[in-house]
Amino acid sequence: MTAKISYDDVEVGTELPAQTFPVSRATLVRYAGASGDFNPIHWNEKFAKEVGLPDVIAHGMFTMASAIRVVTDWAGDPGAVTEYGVRFTRPVVVPNDEAGAVIEVGAKVAAKLSEEDRTVRVDLVATSGGQKVLGMSRAVVRLA
Repeated sequence: MTAKISYDDVEVGTELPAQTFPVSRATLVRYAGASGDFNPIHWNEKFAKEVGLPDVIAHGMFTMASAIRVVTDWAGDPGAVTEYGVRFTRPVVVPNDEAGAVIEVGAKVAAKLSEEDRTVRVDLVATSGGQKVLGMSRAVVRLA
């Protein structure tokens, strides 16, 4: 399957549709089960606070995976992402209430890398609670 977006139709500065991803304690439990990461900082409030965190935090890989969905949804094919990397700048704090947390993600095409390979670099911005949670978040995407 190939990306549905054409390299020829994309310009530097093209903004991808922003998305928000709600995160509850139940989300973290499901992710822990799927990933096998049962570190208590992701589910035990008392433990998280004892190690200096403000509360339970989302798994870094969950945050990273949520953010890239903006790119894969835009490209139309998860396989179109050939590279992806981030720096974790702040944790996503997930309170034990009805609201939980929200990860807000925006992205834009930052560079057209190769006409031959039809690749672009997409820079992402992910925030939660008004704070940037991923830094240097970039993906290389092969387009149609």
